[in-house]
Amino acid sequence: MRAVMEKMRTMKKNPLSKAGQRPTWFLIGILLIAAALTVACGGSGSPGGSGPGSAAGSGKGPGGAGAMTEVSVQTTRVRKITLRREVDVSGSLVASDQARVSSEVAGVVRQVLVELGQEVAAGQVLVRLDTRELDLALERARSQLRQTEAQLGIDGVKVTEPPANEQVSSVRLAMANRDDALAQLRRAQRLREQNLLPQADLDAAETRVKVTEAGYRTALENVQSLKATLEERRHAVELARKKLNDSQIRASIPGRISERLVNQGEFIRENTPVVSIVKMNPLKLETAVQERYAGTVRPGLPVEFAVESSPGKKFPARVAHISPSVDQATRTFAIEILVDNSHRQLKPGFFAQGVIFTRQDENVPAIPEYAISTLAGISNVYIVEAGKARQQAVVLGARSGELVEVVEGLRGDEVLAASNLTMLATGVPVKVLGTAPAASPLTENQMEASR
Repeated sequence: MRAVMEKMRTMKKNPLSKAGQRPTWFLIGILLIAAALTVACGGSGSPGGSGPGSAAGSGKGPGGAGAMTEVSVQTTRVRKITLRREVDVSGSLVASDQARVSSEVAGVVRQVLVELGQEVAAGQVLVRLDTRELDLALERARSQLRQTEAQLGIDGVKVTEPPANEQVSSVRLAMANRDDALAQLRRAQRLREQNLLPQADLDAAETRVKVTEAGYRTALENVQSLKATLEERRHAVELARKKLNDSQIRASIPGRISERLVNQGEFIRENTPVVSIVKMNPLKLETAVQERYAGTVRPGLPVEFAVESSPGKKFPARVAHISPSVDQATRTFAIEILVDNSHRQLKPGFFAQGVIFTRQDENVPAIPEYAISTLAGISNVYIVEAGKARQQAVVLGARSGELVEVVEGLRGDEVLAASNLTMLATGVPVKVLGTAPAASPLTENQMEASR
């Protein structure tokens, strides 16, 4: 220190020296460091080193371990509960079936019998079209059918099916002509054998037989053609009748009208959509579950979920279908949950959150949530032993109300502190004021007031 001061005096006497050319702040810094070293050396060698500061550090002063104040706590014990294991699910409700009903015939809309949101049954008439053209088409088809039936000898009362080919009049006439020609040929052959008939007459008889034979075959073919025409015209009548019935457009499935797409007086063509129907019961909850639950989730398991439109209400359901494969991108597998919606409180598109109940375990160790202290993601409890607290790390599992499952860390017979956890640490003395109530423990002020 004396050398530094001597150097400073030299610099003042010779301001043009090399040392005097250095910045003043550099010299000031050297002086401050030297002064600090001097004070430190003097403090370490002074006889006051065992003063109050040493007493505080040894724990024997007013703030040391010997002066730990007693903390009043309430206690609780590990409980045994029945716990239903759950798998969380969320997803959107969708209709189990929906249909866009279209017109199968063209025509002018005469009536629209439903409105948006209306409940309809399967087969109920939704829209009626004008039927004048369809009536005329049906009558024309019936007329053509009656014409064909008359050619086959069908009267529609006594005879409703076509007779055998040999019973049709045209075929019978052709058969008679053929038989007559054969008879005349036989007579001509006998006369020719007796030289009583010229050869030309015999040739004419043979030719007539060939002609009548061809006429018979033609009559049979005509009858076959008429029978085919009969079937075709019967189908034409059925088709015309169907188109007439289709002028009344009916619901294909039960449900509610989600869209009304036509208005009265509008001309529509074939395959024009007229309404959309959404089946309201049952609904499906489409969701996905993590692959680690693949061996746990199975069809038939009960489900409980809630929707935002009905706060506080739980809706029951059941697992219906499970995908056999896992999505490699999300590592989940899809499931479908069937939901009874006979009360009509749910709508397709609602977002639902709930749980799948997989199994029920008995005698599961659990402790109240207020007996747990969590810091930096680590959960701890304080065990009361011999009037002192001991911190114990625990691994927690599922929750059931205010109780939390203890997976690891406790034997099951410990007494746990249930209040003033922030004031506890291992070795802190505690004063037990009783057992904590089921709802929540008393605060420090409440315990002081109750004493």
